[in-house]
Amino acid sequence: MTGIYAENSEGIFKKSVLEAASYASKIQNGPVTAICVGKPKDGEADKLAKYGVNKLIVIEGLDFFDAQLYANAVTKTIENSGIKTLVIANTYEAKSIAPRIAVGMNASLATNVIAYPDMSNGFTVKRGVFSGKGFAYVKLEKANKIVAITPNSTDLIENNQSISIENTATEQINASTQILSTSKSAGKIPLTEAEVVVSAGRGMKGPENWIMVEELADLLGAATACSKPVSDMGWRPHNEHVGQTGITIKPNLYIAIGISGAIQHLAGVSSSKIIVAINKDPEAPFFKAADYGIVGDAFEILPQLIQAAKNR
Repeated sequence: MTGIYAENSEGIFKKSVLEAASYASKIQNGPVTAICVGKPKDGEADKLAKYGVNKLIVIEGLDFFDAQLYANAVTKTIENSGIKTLVIANTYEAKSIAPRIAVGMNASLATNVIAYPDMSNGFTVKRGVFSGKGFAYVKLEKANKIVAITPNSTDLIENNQSISIENTATEQINASTQILSTSKSAGKIPLTEAEVVVSAGRGMKGPENWIMVEELADLLGAATACSKPVSDMGWRPHNEHVGQTGITIKPNLYIAIGISGAIQHLAGVSSSKIIVAINKDPEAPFFKAADYGIVGDAFEILPQLIQAAKNR
């Protein structure tokens, strides 16, 4: 049996969870069981059903995220439900719990998976490695398997099902760590989930000029990002820094404005499906990696892009 871990973000199943459902449904060639922690909002289960999930198991009794507690509860539920192959979105939460679940299941684990498996001779998956600069083909040989897929790597495939919901309780065990408070960015699209990202670097000359970047991002329904020097100088918050030492992303469209394209930055964005580079230096390294390039002053090009977006 194939199942998914449906990461529950304040009662919402994000697109990466639906991609996991589509992936699991395709390799199962049939209905899929989903496991989530915490009660989802009304109508969310129907989103899973649209992409092949016919049963949702809701684990209750955990008040806050703790990797060990979540992993223990999910592992026990997997054992009770008979799931042999678990598909999970390769998010930060997944990176915390997937290895623990793999140990509990005695399962083979593959992370950063970017394609459907080859099951003609076993179960072989394609992984992105070396910050997206290469690929590895890994054969999962154990009976139990966990596949963590990179968001935006596979398509959503509709496979409508009728879904049932089962609630199960977990024992409240004392955690080894305690969360005292959490702080989340409000009203913004998380970088790891954004399909379009507008990013900028030192070419913007100062934080006061970011209003153009934000306006273009708002018009495109995009997230905003920046290069490491920009976050180091305090122009933008560190949670917007993409690159080898920041956040690795894989949007459908990445627009880089005034960023030279050093290898450390490219390591975090090279897996983007389409890259557009805007730089007044025609020798900027980013142009070698970009699908489209515009040589020119950002302060002349950005207003034109903003107006074009408004016209659309």
